[in-house]
Amino acid sequence: MQEGKTFTVRDLPRSERPRERLIRFGADKLSSQELLALVAGRGVPGRSVMTIAQELLARFGSIQGISNATIEELSRIKGIGTAKAAQLKAVFELGKRQELERETNYESYDIRDPQGVVRAVRKTIKDKAKEHFKLILLNTRNKIIGLSTVSIGTLNASLVHPREVFKDAIRHSASSVVVAHNHPSGNPEPSDEDVKITRRLVESGKILGIEVLDHIIIGKDAFVSLKTKGLL
Repeated sequence: MQEGKTFTVRDLPRSERPRERLIRFGADKLSSQELLALVAGRGVPGRSVMTIAQELLARFGSIQGISNATIEELSRIKGIGTAKAAQLKAVFELGKRQELERETNYESYDIRDPQGVVRAVRKTIKDKAKEHFKLILLNTRNKIIGLSTVSIGTLNASLVHPREVFKDAIRHSASSVVVAHNHPSGNPEPSDEDVKITRRLVESGKILGIEVLDHIIIGKDAFVSLKTKGLL
């Protein structure tokens, strides 16, 4: 490569380019950087699409962080204009809707106790290698009117922000919510961070007039209700 020349995807052997690797091996074999590069499409003068994808991950910290970013925040990355930012938002929204389609058999559940929550969400998070934080939206009769995934990954205050949790609740006019997540270790005992996040959500719900009824942590063969343990 000539001195000063910017590295691009075309500098890779054809067999190592993200598109060819996806076609040959499947999307699940690509790194997050490669998948983001495919969505972004191409780079800009002096900046390859792989560099742009790498900066997205560095700036926002994770795929979840990129998903939560606004169009304006994404557009601040050199090489990601409004059009590419919109493409990224569309891809993440499709992923969320796919997750919702997997969770459409919830109408028959009546959430009167923790066991009802576990029955509603266990099949969508059992055997997951990462923590999946679920939001269950309820009407005034404690019937489920919506179920969505708020975040994927080790829980912390930045991933489970009240803004993201209550956005769907407000949009669907939920009367109350229950939150739930899995512990891939199999041990459902709540961590200090689990308790801290829960109390933050409870306080935010009081301000919005949307009660957080419980936080259920699901392990391999057991679960824990933070309400039952007096930790709400």
